[in-house]
Amino acid sequence: MRLRYCFSLFLIAVMPLLIKAQNREVVVMDLTLNEVVELAHQQSLYSFRARNMYLSSYWEFRSYKADRLPSLSLNTTPVNFDRSVRSRFISEELGDRFVSQSYFTSDASVSLRQNVPFTGGVFDVTSSLARIQNLDTEGIEYASVPVSIGFTQTLNGYNQFRWESRIEPLKFEQAKLEYLQSLENLSMQATNHFFNVATAEINQRIAEVNYANADTLYRIGSGRFEIGTVTQDELLDLELGLLNARLAVSRADIDLKQSHASLNSFLGIGDDIEINCVVPYEIPDLQVNVDHGLSLAIESNPEILDYQRSLLVAEQNVARTRAENGLNANIRANLGINRNAEDMDMAYRSPFLEQQQVRLGLSMPIMDWGVRKGRVQMARSNQEVTEAIVKQSLLDFEQEAIITFLDFNLQEEQVAIAAKADTIAQLGYNVTMQRFLIDKVDVIRLNSARNSLDSARRSYINALRRYWTSYYGIRQLTLYDFIEDRPLIQELDELLQR
Repeated sequence: MRLRYCFSLFLIAVMPLLIKAQNREVVVMDLTLNEVVELAHQQSLYSFRARNMYLSSYWEFRSYKADRLPSLSLNTTPVNFDRSVRSRFISEELGDRFVSQSYFTSDASVSLRQNVPFTGGVFDVTSSLARIQNLDTEGIEYASVPVSIGFTQTLNGYNQFRWESRIEPLKFEQAKLEYLQSLENLSMQATNHFFNVATAEINQRIAEVNYANADTLYRIGSGRFEIGTVTQDELLDLELGLLNARLAVSRADIDLKQSHASLNSFLGIGDDIEINCVVPYEIPDLQVNVDHGLSLAIESNPEILDYQRSLLVAEQNVARTRAENGLNANIRANLGINRNAEDMDMAYRSPFLEQQQVRLGLSMPIMDWGVRKGRVQMARSNQEVTEAIVKQSLLDFEQEAIITFLDFNLQEEQVAIAAKADTIAQLGYNVTMQRFLIDKVDVIRLNSARNSLDSARRSYINALRRYWTSYYGIRQLTLYDFIEDRPLIQELDELLQR
C-alpha cells in the first residue's frame, strides 16, 4: 500500500511534464479510498492550513518554555543631547540662578534576567556604564556599575508563572489533539469527495446501460408493434423511456465531470489528471466496544482538554481578581557596586562604592464602596457558571459519543444488507428481461425491475459511503486507529515531517 501510494505521488508530480509533452492528454489514475485520503493529508489546502495552525501553537508553547530560561538584553542610548535652562548654585552671595546648560550623554547596560516560577519573582544581574559631558565646561564624567544583583517579588499571593505552568502545557496538548482531529475531519471530506465521484461513475454506467437497453427494447417493441403483439401505448412508453435514457446519459456525464473537478480541486491536482475511484467493496470486520470507545474519547478528545482548561482559567481569574483587589505589596532588593570618575579606566578601578537598595511598596484599598467585593464575587460567579457548563457538556459529550459508536456498529450490517439487495435486484432484473424477451411480461414490469436495480446499486454505494464516513467519525472522536489498534498520537511526528 505504501509503495503504491508513493508511486501515485510520483506520477502526480511528473505527470504535468509528461502531459505537456503529449499535447495535454488526460491521464487516468486508479486510486483507492486510502490513497485519496493519504493524498489529501499530504497536499490539500486544508491539510496545509491545519499544519500551520498547529505550528503556530507549537511556537507559542516554545515561547512559553523560553520564558522560563535566562534572557540577556542590551539597552543603550548612544546619543542624548540636552540643552535647557536649569536652576544652578552660583555662590553664597548669588545663590541659585537659572542658567543655560548643554549636556551630551550616552549610556549602555547589559542585563541578565531570570524568571523564578516557584515564587513568581524576577532575578536580574545588570552591568552599566554612563558618560556625561558638559558642553559648557568641556567636563566629562563616567559612571559605572560593574555589577548589580537584584530581585523583585510581588507579595499579593498571585503567581502568574504557576498558573501558566498549569495552563500552557494543557493548551499545547489540546492543539496537538485538535490537529489530529482536523486530519480526521479531512479524511471524512476526502471520503465524501471520493464517493461523489464513485456515485457519479456508477450513475453514468447505469445511464449508459439503461440507454442501451432502452434502445434495444424500443427496437424490439417496434418490431412487435408491426406484428400487433405490442400496443401503440406500450410503444410510446418505450420511446419515451429511450428519450429519458438519453437525457440521463447527458446529465450523468456532466455530474461526473463536476465531481472529478471537485475532487481534483480538493486534492490540489490539475485537470490533466482524471482519478478513477476504486470503490472498497470489502470492509473490515470491526465492532467497537462502547465502553472502550468512550474511555478513549474521554482520554484523547481535545474537547475534554478544553473543558479542563476552561475550569483552570476560571479558577485563575478568581485568584487574580482577589489578588489585584486586595492588599498589593511588592519588594525590590538590589546589591551592587559603582564608581564615578573622569576617565573610563578609572571608572572600573577599585575602590568601588557599595550600591544597596531595599524597597517595599504597599497598596491597600480603604474605601471602595464594595467595588473589590463585587469584582471577586463576579469572578466566583463566572467560575460557578463555567463549572456548570462543563459538567453539562461532559454529559452531552458522553451521550453523543455512545450514539456515535452504536451507529457505527450498525453500519457493517447495513452494508451487508445493501450488498445482498443489489445482488437480488440484479438477478431479478435479469429474469424479468429474459421474460420480456419471450413476451411473458409487459414494459411496466420491466421498467419497475430496472428502477429497483438502479435504486439498489445506488443504495449499496451510499451504504459504503456511510460506513467509511462513520469510521473516520469515530477516529475523529477517539483519535484512535481501530484497524491498526493504536493511538493516532503516535503518528504525529511522522505527519509533521512530511
